[in-house]
Amino acid sequence: MRLKQLSLILLSSIHLIACAQDKKTTGEAPKEEIKQVKNTKMENKMKVEIWSDVVCPFCYIGKRKFETALAQFSDKNNIEVIWKSYQLMPDMVTNPDKKVYQLVSEKHGIPLERSKAMHSQMTQTAKELGLVYNFDKAIPANTLKAHQLIQYAKTKGKQDQAEETLFRSYLTEGKNIDDVPTLLEIGTKIGLDKMELKMVLDKGTYISEVQADIYEAQQVGVRGVPFFVLDRKYAISGAQEPKEILASLQKAFVEWRKENPDSKLEIIHGAACTPDGECH
Repeated sequence: MRLKQLSLILLSSIHLIACAQDKKTTGEAPKEEIKQVKNTKMENKMKVEIWSDVVCPFCYIGKRKFETALAQFSDKNNIEVIWKSYQLMPDMVTNPDKKVYQLVSEKHGIPLERSKAMHSQMTQTAKELGLVYNFDKAIPANTLKAHQLIQYAKTKGKQDQAEETLFRSYLTEGKNIDDVPTLLEIGTKIGLDKMELKMVLDKGTYISEVQADIYEAQQVGVRGVPFFVLDRKYAISGAQEPKEILASLQKAFVEWRKENPDSKLEIIHGAACTPDGECH
């Protein structure tokens, strides 16, 4: 018992000395060192970047097909998914009184009935994947604020939840995703701080990140979304079938693994102290 108490005292003393030295040198805890360790860990995963817009019906379909493929991928734990912002209609003026059918008809110069038929076909495709599209309720909206929410959510480790909830809010629930109170409701639903999110949206804190993603899309060669980039070597354009996505994942990962071998340390065990106070 005394040995364990001495171990705890020893560990506490070492911790206090280390903290004092860090504060003396930098004035605060060594955040950069912690950040570096985290980044090193993340770099040991193959990156899959996905450019999408949350008013894009095929992007939601593509998300589901990608998730199906990833679930079948044996090395899925070694994949880091990064969502990227893209705006299909950056100049869009949000209009709750206009139907999506009418918007597409005017934008592409096609008859209204043809627009309705196209959306009906997309609704059926989505249904086969377990998604519910209600274009009768959808509100044509500018997505800049929605993408700012996603960028903020990314810093909190909630980018996928943000994408999923925004897709559902627009395509299924008919919510106005250019409306700040609506976005605050969505953010709160996925666990974001309401007041902090409001400040982010009011100040346009993440507009530069959104614009950077859109600019990067031009450099990569994105001409439409969804657009998947695997390890910056392979790309998948559009909502391809899961088996095709899986084949691309496997091909890219084999090459990535060759360049990033899964090395394991050979450990020789000796006397040591652990964080729980045990020394043996």
